[in-house]
Amino acid sequence: MADAGKNREPSMSPRAIIGAELRHARESRALSQESLGERVFVSGSYVGQMEAGTRRIRPEMAVQLDEVLGTNGFFERNCKAANKSKYPDHFAEAAEAEAEATGIKEFAPLLVPGLLQTPAYAREVFRAYQPTAAEDEIDDLVSARLERGRLLDDPTKPLLWVVLGEAVLRQEVGGPAVMAEALGHVAGLARRHRVIVQLLPFRAGAYGPMTGSMKLMSFEDAPPLVYLQGLGTGRLEDDPATVARHTLTYDLLGATASSPRDSLALIESVAEDYAHEDRHL
Repeated sequence: MADAGKNREPSMSPRAIIGAELRHARESRALSQESLGERVFVSGSYVGQMEAGTRRIRPEMAVQLDEVLGTNGFFERNCKAANKSKYPDHFAEAAEAEAEATGIKEFAPLLVPGLLQTPAYAREVFRAYQPTAAEDEIDDLVSARLERGRLLDDPTKPLLWVVLGEAVLRQEVGGPAVMAEALGHVAGLARRHRVIVQLLPFRAGAYGPMTGSMKLMSFEDAPPLVYLQGLGTGRLEDDPATVARHTLTYDLLGATASSPRDSLALIESVAEDYAHEDRHL
């Protein structure tokens, strides 16, 4: 097997390097993604996502790949290190896919999405989930979340479009000052045209994903994914029919939500209300 570190761009992630080696090994044996997938009991699109680095090669899958491709334990040896993550197990794969996405559409019914959170807001959320955690553990979680947010340092990629439930504005996380800063940050990103934001008002009534958040991710050279999240759980889906169904759900949410212009006006108005309230405490 070729040295995974040679002749690679230094900016490539370990997972992307392993994925490139998988593609090389598959093609050298004249196997299509579909035919390799059949031999290791996954879809051809899943193989494509492993090759693109948008999905991790799990330990049991690595063993199967070595057997089918005759790679002398290469994937078993290298995938363990490549799969190490600073994120919780249920979110690690989604976070890594998020970093490779060219487009992200997210629905958040209750909280400001992680990519848009301020340090103070993120700290309040993590502390609420883990009330007895040590302070340095919370610090690490906040740092990891802020690192995710640096995806938005690029002025154009990924294209980020979020639909927020009105409860995101009304649920007072951390008090007026924290909320004023958090909503001001979201509004600032929208004002700079770095994110498209729509609000789904309470008056919209019932809607599809009322019990959890949803994130759709598209990629330049891999099939799309959808990540569905609940309390302490998450599921990354690549089945085309499943992705299509949730894409329709998201499109319906966008059609029901207020326009970006009206949404921005309300976000800024509520942020100002929180700031005014904080000044008079």
